Amino acid sequence: MPVQTSDQKWAAQAAAGDESAFRELYRAHVRPVYWIANGILASSTDAEDVTQETFVVAWRKLPGLELQGESILPWLATICRFQAANRLRQRRRDQAHTAEVLDENVPDTVSVEEQVITAALAARIAAEVGTLNELDREIFRLCASEGYAYQAAADELGVSHAVVRNRLSRVRTQLRSAVKEVRDA
Repeated sequence: MPVQTSDQKWAAQAAAGDESAFRELYRAHVRPVYWIANGILASSTDAEDVTQETFVVAWRKLPGLELQGESILPWLATICRFQAANRLRQRRRDQAHTAEVLDENVPDTVSVEEQVITAALAARIAAEVGTLNELDREIFRLCASEGYAYQAAADELGVSHAVVRNRLSRVRTQLRSAVKEVRDA
């Protein structure tokens, strides 16, 4: 009798409704599925959504799966590619709709005052971010600028989820104060 790989064992157990086996499959393959989605979509937020959608679809379809190879990743990658293609189509529809709406709402003039406020605000935020220590700056860059989830940022930086959540909360509070100063000025 041939020996089963962990994927084959977990897939069979998950197909029978074992949620802990499905969690093992998720843990083993969430990163590669995410990177496939991110490579197609070029958006970490959309890639996170598509990754989750991939595993939701996989959970629904597992009972009918007959795993041909040793790894379930090729099957997950196929689901991921379909989900990403759907997301791209939705994005194109949304952009087409938004472009139509924007054409109707584009102002005829640009406010010089608004440009000055925006420039002052950007300068103040950049200055405030410059005062942060290196870890806080990296947490802000990953979560606020690049859209990383707290756990993904924590994994990247080698700290806990709580550290990322708490430090980002403090940074946001600090930046809100800086923004308020510019708007009140």
